[in-house]
Amino acid sequence: MRCEDIASDHGFRRLSSIARVAVDLRYAGTRNFVARDLYGTLDCAWLHRLAAEGLERACRWLDTAAPGHRLLVLDALRPHRVQVALWQHLEGTGLRQYVADPALGSMHSFGMALDVTVLDPHGHELDMGSGFDEMVELSHPKLEAGHLQRGLLDAQQVRHRTLLRGAMSAGGFNGIDNEWWHFDMLERRHVRATFTRVD
Repeated sequence: MRCEDIASDHGFRRLSSIARVAVDLRYAGTRNFVARDLYGTLDCAWLHRLAAEGLERACRWLDTAAPGHRLLVLDALRPHRVQVALWQHLEGTGLRQYVADPALGSMHSFGMALDVTVLDPHGHELDMGSGFDEMVELSHPKLEAGHLQRGLLDAQQVRHRTLLRGAMSAGGFNGIDNEWWHFDMLERRHVRATFTRVD
């Protein structure tokens, strides 16, 4: 299915249909690691309905756990053609661990992944210790304990990450080892085998 046709597919929902979610799709502008707009006229503010339902659950959890805070979606549906462009951009850099191989298929391209952070009650992003798409070990959740011990992350930054993971876990999402901002809905092999990829 092409991204241009997604509005006619009842299996997907607009992010704007989800209460208390803020949206700032970073690949629809220049605040990303390629420093250019990769979406152009494409409408990528969508999720598969299962992921959208999970995001709603995550928002409800956050509203209870940290009243006044909101989730900020940084990326949701990412068409396969954009995934190819990201993969090609990182050729020869040694950084491809941060971008799914298009030959396998990114969970984003099925509308089953989110890049997300947390806004405080004043609308400011919580300090996570590294930025979105910052391709460094400081961004790796699996290394947080060591970073905290060495003073590379502080306790508040780890609490912020833990809050984000708590919300997304409550929504049924799974985090990954090397990006604090990325969360998948369902198991990757299952999604790639049974869901429709958006090109």
